[in-house]
Amino acid sequence: MNKVVLVTGANSGIGLALCERLLCQDTEGLQLCLACRNMHRGQAARSALLTSHPEAQVALLQMDTSSISSVISAAREVRLRYNQLDYLYLNAGIMPNPRFDVKAFFKGLFSSNVITMFATGEGILTQTDGVTADGLQEVFATNLFGHFLLIRELEPVLCHADQTSHVIWTSSSNAHRSAFNVEDIQHLRGIQPYSSSKYASDLLSLALNTRYNQQGLYSSVICPGFVMTSLTYSILPSFPAFLWTLLMPLFWLIRLFTNTFTLTPYNGAEALFWLFEQNPESLNPHVKYHSLTSGLGNNYTQPRKVQYMAWTTLPSCLV
Repeated sequence: MNKVVLVTGANSGIGLALCERLLCQDTEGLQLCLACRNMHRGQAARSALLTSHPEAQVALLQMDTSSISSVISAAREVRLRYNQLDYLYLNAGIMPNPRFDVKAFFKGLFSSNVITMFATGEGILTQTDGVTADGLQEVFATNLFGHFLLIRELEPVLCHADQTSHVIWTSSSNAHRSAFNVEDIQHLRGIQPYSSSKYASDLLSLALNTRYNQQGLYSSVICPGFVMTSLTYSILPSFPAFLWTLLMPLFWLIRLFTNTFTLTPYNGAEALFWLFEQNPESLNPHVKYHSLTSGLGNNYTQPRKVQYMAWTTLPSCLV
């Protein structure tokens, strides 16, 4: 029986790399659905996958996770197409208007936290958030709420007592507990909405397991490591392209000291791909699965415990 896999944010970067890896493993036994906001880019991604795998079953679905109506419409279409979703990869995400603190960066270069700074962006990245047409904070809506709404709308095809489904979130090493405030879940009063949304997704995954495991639905979170994607390049938009090229040897050098520098989308998708091969019932809901790359370029997945806040402080809508 074919496995049905839906991937949000699938038209580039880690999402597209995951789709390619899944099809390399199993072309005939997989129904792949690419959920994309930009259908032109989605079609280009689908064409690229079919060029490499002509026999693959690859469908497109238009969905903008920042729009409530778009998510509801897309979920309705999914329910019409499929009776069961085996895997739901929640990979879409944004980091709008990132600001790079140059002073903090150079200060961090000569501190004992230099590796952590490079690996997580802690202390050197802030963002300016926007507001969606629905009146929600843009990062919160795109990275978290849209995906949460999608899960709720897809309950009929995700929850089957006799068969498991696996929801897998692309989180981040930038998911800092200090950036999240349960009394300001949309991060209206902060300057790190991306970090807040990613930590909230870690919390939500744990809450989903509590709520849905008995109905056959399981949830996990992964960290792709430091990957060079369009989101990464947007952090320093004023940097000319050649400077990124000059920085790459430094990044490869840092990899000798920290295995979180996965650098390529293929490597960053390692944990996503690894989870596809696991029995979700055997996984630990209290850990984040990290994509790691050794200094010699070998990819592997490692679970690391997440420091969750007390359950009593979670919003009632998440439990």
